Amino acid sequence: MLAVLFAHFAAALIGAPLVRALGRNAFYILALVPAVSALWLAVQNPFALAHAPLETAVPWIPVFDIELAFRLDPLSWVLALIATGIGALVLAYCARYFKDSEPGLGRFAAVLTAFAGAMVGLVLADDVMMLYLFWELTTIFSYLLIGHYAEKQSSRRAAMNALISTTAGGLAMFVGLLMLGERAGTLRISGILDSGMWSGADAYVLIATLLVVAGAVSKSAMVPTHFWLPGAMAAPTPVSSYLHAAAMVKAGIYLILRLAPGIAHLPSVQIILCVLGGATMLLGGWRALRQTDIKLLLAYGTVSQLGFLMAVAGLATHDAVLAATAMLIAHAVFKAPLFMVVGTIDKKFGTRDLRMLAGVGRVAPVVAGIGILSAASMAAVPPLYGFLAKESIYTALWYGGTWQRVLLGVLVAGSVLTVAYSWRFVNGAFGSARGAAPVRAAAIPAGFWLPPAAIAAATLGLLALAHPLEEVLREIAGAVPGPDNGVHLAVIPHWGVPLLLSAVTLGAGAALIALARPFEKLQRAVTPDRWAGGRLAEWTDAERGFRRLMRGVDLVAVTITPLYQRGSLPFTLGTAFVVLIALTAPILLSQAPLPANIVAHSSPVEWLLLVIAAIAAIGTARSRRRLRAVLLVTVTGFVAAIYFMLWGAPDVATTQVLVEAIMTVVLVLVLRRLPVHFSRRPLRLDRWVRWVIAIGTAAALVGVTVYAAAARTAAPMGPQMIEPAYTIGGGHNVVNVTLVDARVWDTMGEISVLLVVATGIASLVFVTQRETRVARARDVKIAGNGGIWRRTARENLPRNVLDFDIRPEEVTGNRWRTWLSAGRTLAPERRMVILEVLTRIAFPLIMMLSIYLLMAGHNAPGGGFAGGLVAGLGLTLRYLAGGRYELNEAMPLQPGLILGSGMALAVVSAVLPLLLGGNIFTTATPVLHVALLGEVHLPSALVFDAGVYLVVVGLMLDILRSLGSQIDKHQEAELDAR
Repeated sequence: MLAVLFAHFAAALIGAPLVRALGRNAFYILALVPAVSALWLAVQNPFALAHAPLETAVPWIPVFDIELAFRLDPLSWVLALIATGIGALVLAYCARYFKDSEPGLGRFAAVLTAFAGAMVGLVLADDVMMLYLFWELTTIFSYLLIGHYAEKQSSRRAAMNALISTTAGGLAMFVGLLMLGERAGTLRISGILDSGMWSGADAYVLIATLLVVAGAVSKSAMVPTHFWLPGAMAAPTPVSSYLHAAAMVKAGIYLILRLAPGIAHLPSVQIILCVLGGATMLLGGWRALRQTDIKLLLAYGTVSQLGFLMAVAGLATHDAVLAATAMLIAHAVFKAPLFMVVGTIDKKFGTRDLRMLAGVGRVAPVVAGIGILSAASMAAVPPLYGFLAKESIYTALWYGGTWQRVLLGVLVAGSVLTVAYSWRFVNGAFGSARGAAPVRAAAIPAGFWLPPAAIAAATLGLLALAHPLEEVLREIAGAVPGPDNGVHLAVIPHWGVPLLLSAVTLGAGAALIALARPFEKLQRAVTPDRWAGGRLAEWTDAERGFRRLMRGVDLVAVTITPLYQRGSLPFTLGTAFVVLIALTAPILLSQAPLPANIVAHSSPVEWLLLVIAAIAAIGTARSRRRLRAVLLVTVTGFVAAIYFMLWGAPDVATTQVLVEAIMTVVLVLVLRRLPVHFSRRPLRLDRWVRWVIAIGTAAALVGVTVYAAAARTAAPMGPQMIEPAYTIGGGHNVVNVTLVDARVWDTMGEISVLLVVATGIASLVFVTQRETRVARARDVKIAGNGGIWRRTARENLPRNVLDFDIRPEEVTGNRWRTWLSAGRTLAPERRMVILEVLTRIAFPLIMMLSIYLLMAGHNAPGGGFAGGLVAGLGLTLRYLAGGRYELNEAMPLQPGLILGSGMALAVVSAVLPLLLGGNIFTTATPVLHVALLGEVHLPSALVFDAGVYLVVVGLMLDILRSLGSQIDKHQEAELDAR
């Protein structure tokens, strides 16, 4: 199972380059991954899985009992087979649906493939954390797919609606699952369902289950969150064919079916699900009959069918689960090809408006045949598989009891609407629209109709497999308590009330079709758009109500935020510090004056350092010049580094020194765009308030630190980690081994934050977008005594300065070579020969030192973080000496590529052990025997450390390009404007 997931995400990683290389035909190669996965699933024995599910569990975070746990049983087998089988055909359909010139096609291919993997992971997950992880991945990927046409406002809005609606439900679901896991004593979903808490369910279990239901109903577009699904039709049609027919929207139904053994003990939850499902079915069917866009018609039909499925699955009885699963399969095999047919019509005939489509059935008989067959199955016309599935639902509800018969009446009414909008689709797409000119004949390649034909063929093929499929579904329903009333998938239906109701459904649907015009007038007469106005109209329209809610949230934010964020950094910081003092002061004042175990100092030198730090801090606070303040702040940082050295922490001291140096450089770069002096505070009271807040904050932080350290009850873990650091982690440097092995997840989170920081810095500084390519020195044309960043002609400078290092064209040889690669790109008056010489000598040594720190960090002070900072300082030196083109010569790569490569390397070091039979981030320390060097230990954590190194280097490069090069450009533009 892990191999299936890895294959999908690996294919997603190569999706974009593959599309760049092969164009749209790359979709055929990508389709092989879900196709092979579907083949693997197809050869599994579902009856054997019912008694011995296929399980895989890899410890992830053992402290919290979190595992990469996956479980293949009959229910997950069915859903995974749908996700992979239809996913493969949808990807193949994309190869003809899109053109090679489609903008963002590579990204689309990668995201769609990744979505298929996330959907498979969702239905296979047996751990709450895994389920939530894949649940949210499907949300994120669907957001990207729905918003594929980013230049369209409708696409962006639809993507945001889907994201907010499903994410809010997903968070509620996560809380509910954690509550259930806490009560059951396990995060395994199978363990939660086997827990005895369900039989005596109390309010706690009920609330937890309702939270889970909130996630399910939002994901499957139940009322009142149903509006996001029709809006999602702004996405390309393959997205609708997969996400909104066979995959994403089925996740909520799957979750209810998975929890059915527990929901069976909660009648109130059953009623809620049935009411929401029934209302959604009626509303979706009603709205479908009003649509003139055949894609929107199918979208509202999907909403209706999802309500149908939710109402039946929510009953959580043996028969209902069997029938709901049968209908879930039916919906996938008739709705996915219908959307593909719509995509073909749209691409080949240029419209989806049923009022403009005339004669499509005549010029495209194969496409029409696929659409008519699938629509007939959707309308439950016998003997198609859709009829078998709906007949099983009617049977389950008729023999289920009185209140289930009430629900049956609602679902029959909804099914009548289904028959009507199925005919509306067929007649509108393939009939003769009144007053419309016949469409022109168009060549439809086999790639357009073969994928939907293969799926639609299942509508007939499942008839031959009805009996074995019924047995599989019976195994799924066997986990739910309750009697088996003999629901069957019968090709030849049994005489009785359910069959009579099927006939009534088709007959009433036919009558509704015949009365289509009067019914349209009735719909127009009762629509809220006609009689509801103002706020009432918003509350009767779910999407408008949602937007009103979002506007309300924005209004609250706009009202509250100015109260504590006034655009003044001192006021914002002061507010935060005052809150900190208010929270900590009462606790600190209630403690003893000083802890008994406090030590004044370990060396008299510490007092001298304290005096130096205090003088620097006070000088910073009183400084009027910004540069002086920056340098004084740096002094306090170096004092802290000396403290670390005195206390025997060379690793931390080294990192502190490097960080201080980097921060000084960054602040100096920023100061170029700020005034030289701080503004004066005109009021003496204002200055006193600042001093009081500053001293109070310092006292609060010192007090918290002192009392927190004195509150230790357990023995320090440091001494216990020395031996495991070598025997397990393979290194003598405990600090580095801890960062890249024992606490590797913390470090993974930190480098992820660095990625966000780099993106944030660039987005704030770059006016439009990042440079598409790295400009090199050879691209600069230097005329005369010029060069970039020149002074104005009015300034008087000696001739020898202006002529510095300008090479006459007739002179050749090494005599006139510059010290740095791009030195001549700067104007002569901006160059310093001493700095260039020092940089030429020091830069190679600095880079060698950075590599040494990376390689030696496992056994000596250093590591990837320190090595990356040193490399960043080397790049900084090149930039300061030779300008932005010199920086590009030193590192002619985009920061994003380096950042992404570092993160990818870190991820590879995490997952590679899984492929070799180990756990995530399992450490191995192979020993190599090298001539002259002897034994060389190469811990696998070095790969992760190399990823950290690249991320830090990428961050530094991004800072230098953003705060350095980009600001240089701004200043040069300002000089030119003068």
